[in-house]
Amino acid sequence: MCRRCSASGAPRVVEAAQVRPGHRVLDVACGTGILAREAALRAGGEGAVAGLDASRGMLVVAERLAPAIEWREGVAESLSFENESFDAVVSQFGLMFFKDRPAALREMTRVLVAGGRMAVAVWESLENSEAYATEVALLDRIVGSRAADALRAPFVLGDRNELTTLFEDAGLDSVEIATHHGTARFPSIRAMVEADLRGWLPVMGVVLDEEQIQRILEEAEHALNRFVTPQGTVTFDSPAHIVTGRKSPRWRPGDLGGQIGNLG
Repeated sequence: MCRRCSASGAPRVVEAAQVRPGHRVLDVACGTGILAREAALRAGGEGAVAGLDASRGMLVVAERLAPAIEWREGVAESLSFENESFDAVVSQFGLMFFKDRPAALREMTRVLVAGGRMAVAVWESLENSEAYATEVALLDRIVGSRAADALRAPFVLGDRNELTTLFEDAGLDSVEIATHHGTARFPSIRAMVEADLRGWLPVMGVVLDEEQIQRILEEAEHALNRFVTPQGTVTFDSPAHIVTGRKSPRWRPGDLGGQIGNLG
């Protein structure tokens, strides 16, 4: 999952999914389980929560933190769960990185009960994400589009009309999008940018040399200066969409369009 994910948004996503005591909940692209653990608190002892992620390392951490939750390794495009296994399906900042988003959403719909609710968080568009738009422009100018595109990746699902169509095509009714404004905080400009250069970019397959990194860090001090507080920390608006919808009672297995999960 994106390193900008935090526990602060998890309660909003779980509430948007209307998770209640006794519910069965699936967290797709669960990472270390922030969202799944919040869902487990809402579902209570009578409920059941499962988390799925492609990273075994993430799941090892998740299982250590919450051994009572069922953790599975797998991808969203082929969920290893039976049809209509869950009352709610949630996902936080993972949809942007799925290889086949329509197929993943159809799978997430497949495992929902009729009338079940889905809630998915994605970041707003880059142009509305303040400091990150400035950082992307800086990378584009200094090291080129490949590095800049790696940093753009978390923000590619900001268009509300495209999101609505994507979710409706997956078999969801009453699709709604709520935009929430959080505040991103970093101890310094260097801490923010260096985390991206040495952490996020390599995850996305982009490795910069030390000379490039130092030049970017130097120029970032000027480019991002307007986001520095009197205390020297960095703060800026970090908006995200939470997309919700209910599984259409008209949904049939044939709506998967040829996509079938690995049932087990």
